[in-house]
Formats: sequence, structure tokens, C-alpha cells
Amino acid sequence: MVILTLNCGSSSVKYQIYDWDAREALASGVVERVTQDGSAIKHKARGKEEYEKQQPCPDHEKAIQLIISTVLDPEHGAISDIDAIKAVGHRVVHGGEKFAKSVLVDDNVLDTFRELQSLAPLHNPANIMGIEAARSVLPSVPHCAIMDTAWHQTMPQKAYLYALPHQWYRQHGVRRYGFHGTSFLYTAKRAAVLLGKDPFETSLIIAHIGNGASINAVKNGVSVDTSMGLTPLEGLIMGTRCGDIDPAIPFHMVNNAGFKSDEVERALNKKSGVLGITEKYVDRRDIEEAAAAGDQQAALAIEMESYRIRKYIGAYAAALGGVDALVFTAGVGERGPTIRHKAVEGLEFMGIKLDKKRNRASRTKNAETIISTDDSPTRIFVIPTDEELVMTEDTYALMQGTYDVHTNFQYSFQMPDYQNMERNGCIDQDIEKVEGLEEIVLGGQRSARVRDPECD
Repeated sequence: MVILTLNCGSSSVKYQIYDWDAREALASGVVERVTQDGSAIKHKARGKEEYEKQQPCPDHEKAIQLIISTVLDPEHGAISDIDAIKAVGHRVVHGGEKFAKSVLVDDNVLDTFRELQSLAPLHNPANIMGIEAARSVLPSVPHCAIMDTAWHQTMPQKAYLYALPHQWYRQHGVRRYGFHGTSFLYTAKRAAVLLGKDPFETSLIIAHIGNGASINAVKNGVSVDTSMGLTPLEGLIMGTRCGDIDPAIPFHMVNNAGFKSDEVERALNKKSGVLGITEKYVDRRDIEEAAAAGDQQAALAIEMESYRIRKYIGAYAAALGGVDALVFTAGVGERGPTIRHKAVEGLEFMGIKLDKKRNRASRTKNAETIISTDDSPTRIFVIPTDEELVMTEDTYALMQGTYDVHTNFQYSFQMPDYQNMERNGCIDQDIEKVEGLEEIVLGGQRSARVRDPECD
């Protein structure tokens, strides 16, 4: 059985083709510059060379048609018959309070997503366009929606309400929703396995640090607080988003600097974060190189981003009253030792002790590693996220009628003997490049490694 997962942005469509029976990804890729000039697909099928093709995609339907034709291509594709695709899972950023778990998509569900567009104007319209386009291209298979916000529906009112007129919440849904839910779900379940504990007896702080970034407090296996709010703009300093600011700043720029409200909104979402600080860079690797070369604004961006993460770690440790593990995930979290080091610097008094050598060695997306000292009361893990696997498992379970909210549902990756064979096969390549990495790869994965020629 083959399951297609789609992550539709305003100008891109990411995808994965997954063989459920073999438990492996057959292909993945992205169509970039959708609705723009120069649109193209970047595609990689298992056992084949990476493939790129430029083709106009004036809308999401054309992009999804390009994906389907590519995965069916005899030379570059992964499947021989479109009928092999039995279901499609869609990432949806904002489900509001309507959804506490993934759902099968029907017209009523789509109408609800449309009602929520004002809560995620940069994300939900694209998600909706993607679902509509995929239903048009693949009308005979079930389509499922996996919401970023669903994981956070366990937050108590004291965490998700703002100190604003209460009717704003009742009438307009103004509250904290949180995002990156599929990533937090995956890493929370994996952290419990690494700790050898029941997932509902663990307290965690999970930092998803990438271009978009947020941090999550998990108590007894469920989300109790998170840094993103009504929209993905609040919280940590991100690639182009500002995170926490004085709410009066937008009014100041409108009233005193002559900005229009849409200009301020665009600046906060697209021109702020580390890009705003450096005035040049979004990629943290570029920022580190520039800082090493003496760029003071780049160095400041590193300090500011790390400081914001450290403040949230301290706040959430206090809110939880004890932490079993601190987890780093996503692009920077998985491969950014500088940010990790600075984010936990000085937290030894809280029982968070980083091993600097281990931290420097942990730069891989193919292995779960431990970077805390042996005597650290709180473990520090780096766990590469796998949002596509969560989407795939939710989609399959919805098809089978076995799915439920995560507190009543068991994923394959929360089993003690779970192995990601693709990652296991690729970690040797990283070990050859990075001194000290092999010693911090966590035991179960180390013992199960079988070198995969795909990674050579």
C-alpha cells in the first residue's frame, strides 16, 4: 500500500511516497516556485539519481500533477501505477479548536479550514489549495488532514488564554494555539523510548529550531505550553519572524513612521528574525561563517537567538517543576552545535549539563544522540524529527478506522524496538566525517546499523 503525503506552502509543495507494507519511503521531493516563474521539481526516488525538471506550475493543481507524473515516470519514478496510491495525507498548519486529532477530509472539514484562514493567513490558504488540487487530481482515494495545532489542544486555559478582553476569545478565537505539533509528537514519543519511561510519565522541553522555531513544554506526555501563539509569529527568534516583541511596536510604526498595517505585518513575518538582525542572512551556517569572519551583526544574531531559547527553557523548567530531558530537533536543532551550546550555557544550576565534546560531534539528521554529561540530572537529546512518518501513520490509521487522539493511540516509533532503517543505513557516512559521533549515537540504533549504498 502506497501513501502520498503533501505539505503545501504558498509557493512550494513538498511530498513523500511511502510504501506502508515495506515501511520505507520510495521517493520524496519538492516543487518550488509554484505560481511563479521558473517553477521546478526536485525529486529523489530510492535507488535512482536525483532528478530535476523545470515546468510551469501556475497553480497547486499543476504542481501536484507534476508530482504524480514524476513519481510514475519509468526512468525517474517510484511507482508504476497511480492506483497504487491508496490515500493522501495533508499537512494543515491551523486547525483552531475544532480539531484535537487528524481527520478524514470532506467538504465540511474544508469549510472549517476556510473559516480559520484569518488565524493563519500565510499558511492555511495554501494548505486548502493543496487539498483541493489533490482531491481533483486523485478523486477516488481518501484524503486526510494532519494539523500542527492538534497536539497542543491539551494545554490548560491558564497557558493558552491571553490577558485580553475575554469576548475576543469567545467571539474571535483569540488564544494560543501552538504549531509544529507533528514534530513535537514524534520527538516526545521518541524521547520517552530513549529514557526507558512510559510516555505519559515523562516531562520534556522540546526545542524545534529551524527557519520556523518554537519550544514546547510536555508534562506527563502531553503539551501544556508552547511558545507560538495565535499565529506562528510569537515566541522564539526565527529565520525571518521576530518572535516575542512589545505589542505596541506595530502601532508605533504605523502612527509615527508612516507604515501601513500590511507593511508592518510583512516586516514582522518576512523581514525580521535573524534576517532583520543581520540584514543579510537567514541560514544559520552563513551567520556562523560571517560571525567567525568578524561580522558583529551576525555574532549578535547568534547571541540573541540563543538567549531567547535559554529564557524559554528556564521558564518551562519552572512551569514543569522538573525535566527528564531537553530535546533539540529540526534543522538547526539537529545540526547546530553553536546554538545548542549557547542555549544551555549557564543552566548547570538547573541540572542541565552539556558535554561540549558530544555537542560538537552531534551534527546529523540520521541518528538520535545524547549530548549531556553522564552526571547530568536532565538528559539532553538530539532527535531528528520525522513529521512525514506521523502524517503517514495517521493517514493509514484513519483509513483502517483504528486512529484516535495520541493519548489513546500507539505509533510504531514509540515501540522500544523501533528502527528507522533508512537512517540506520545512512549514519555510517556521517560517522566517517565527524569525529566522536559514533560514541554518542544511542545504543539501539548503533547496534542495528546496516550500511545503505543509497547514502554512499
